[in-house]
Amino acid sequence: MTAYDISGMGPLVARLGRVGQRLRQADRARPWVLDTTVVVLVFLLFCLPDLLHAVAGDGDGPRRVRLAFTRPPLAAMLALQAGLVLPLLWRRRRPLAAFGAIWGVFVLQWSLDVALRADVALFIALYSLALHGRLRQLPWACGAMAAGMALVAVRVSRAVSVWDALFFLLSTATAALALGLVVRIRRAQLAGLRDRAARLEIERDQRGRLAVATERARVAREMHDIVGHNLSVIITLADAGAYATDTAPERGKEALHLIGDTGRQALGELRRVLGVLREAADGPPGAPELSPQPGIADIDALCEGVRAAGLDVVHRSAGEVGALDDGVQLTVYRIVQEALTNTLKHAGAGTRAHLSIAVEDTRLTIRVQDNGPAARPGPPNEEGHGLVGMRERAALYGGTVSAGPVAGGGWRVAVTLDLDRAGGAA
Repeated sequence: MTAYDISGMGPLVARLGRVGQRLRQADRARPWVLDTTVVVLVFLLFCLPDLLHAVAGDGDGPRRVRLAFTRPPLAAMLALQAGLVLPLLWRRRRPLAAFGAIWGVFVLQWSLDVALRADVALFIALYSLALHGRLRQLPWACGAMAAGMALVAVRVSRAVSVWDALFFLLSTATAALALGLVVRIRRAQLAGLRDRAARLEIERDQRGRLAVATERARVAREMHDIVGHNLSVIITLADAGAYATDTAPERGKEALHLIGDTGRQALGELRRVLGVLREAADGPPGAPELSPQPGIADIDALCEGVRAAGLDVVHRSAGEVGALDDGVQLTVYRIVQEALTNTLKHAGAGTRAHLSIAVEDTRLTIRVQDNGPAARPGPPNEEGHGLVGMRERAALYGGTVSAGPVAGGGWRVAVTLDLDRAGGAA
């Protein structure tokens, strides 16, 4: 068996596909061009030979076949050919009307015992009806087609067997009908694939925009927590250093050192967050130096920094907090950081804050309560940003956040996280 190499057919198929696409675009822009071309080709291939034979006066085909039919005058032949061919001009816009008009002329022609090559227009009309018409119209068209083919079979029975003629004619009609249906199904499949591809592209763009918005919100929360906390500590230390300059210069010098340490820590965290946003195209030489995300183990260092700014923090934890998922630990750290920052910002130095983190079954509870004033000064929208950030972080793990004044004085922030949800998120 000979093996054929079809590897070189790829470019040819691609070129044919591009040519077909250009032809479809041209047809959508000027549909009358294709319809006119079809009419002209049918006239040249099937009408013109009959006209030339009629003008020359010679016969066409075997003698017994020529004698079986009537030769109409030239004007009558032109009229019948026009009735058969011209309706093809609207075969795509009005396929049923075109088929009906051609079928009527076809029946009239064979009733007059006239045979024309232009009868091929009826098969073209049936193909166009199967391709462009409504499917519920096909049974009526098939019935009319069968009746027309039966009429032709009876008329040619003087030269050909009725059953042979009927078999040939019905086979041709079936081929035209099947070809139209196959092309129609194929076009519907391609249209469905294009529609699905368009929907998938839209969904991909929407997922991309949603991912960008989610990442922006995450970065905004990180930036708010980093900048807000460290700036609050720096401002408090600067105020304390300025006050201690005259009374205790060594305390002022210590405050300056703490300000430097806090600033360097903030700068390092900002570099880490902003470094993640760099494009991968920068290459390994420009890759940022990354460090692990803070977790519950870093809360002690966080409390030490807040204590240096003048806030007395009492920290205790219960349960296996060190075994939590990294994402949960980062959420706990940021919530505690934001709560202590708000306490330092609104209650001021000298305030005592009690921080507790407890894990019980599938719940993690964070509680930060201070003995400062219940009414928080400052713009309400600034405090709202912190609460919104805490609620967004807690919502990632099915948690809730409540914040408000305490009856005996002070302010309390209580957060509850669902660790089952945390496991699913991880």
